[in-house]
Amino acid sequence: MEPEHANLYGSVHGGEIMRMMDTTAGCTAIKYSKTPCVTARADELQFIKPVHLGDFVTCSGTIVYTGTTSIEVRITVDTEDLRDSQSKSRAIEAFFTLVAIDKNGKPAPVPPFVPETDREKELYEYVKTRREFDRERREAAKRIAAQKGHI
Repeated sequence: MEPEHANLYGSVHGGEIMRMMDTTAGCTAIKYSKTPCVTARADELQFIKPVHLGDFVTCSGTIVYTGTTSIEVRITVDTEDLRDSQSKSRAIEAFFTLVAIDKNGKPAPVPPFVPETDREKELYEYVKTRREFDRERREAAKRIAAQKGHI
């Protein structure tokens, strides 16, 4: 990370890292679906440790779930001081939801993701459960808004 990415204290701005994560999520989703994808949601960003000026940063994306037109990507950010081979550590984790789009900008179908390893199955079930909870929460919020005459 370079000086233009950091604040006065030598820590990299969270927004800089989030931009890198979004780019990684987009590339991962496009590679999987073979179609353009747009970010619909960034979820559960967990800043585990700060990223500092001079750190070498690696963002990795892994498909963990697919819907009909959406793709969930788990993003991990690791940092390393290149002068110390023992310093590699996890800095940030998050889930990004992207939607595949066709040439008219409308949602497009994506290939189904079938988890194979125990870890893939664990993440798949976690995201599936979270998505169901989020859907119920949105529906409840709509019902409340409708009762109050906001909709």
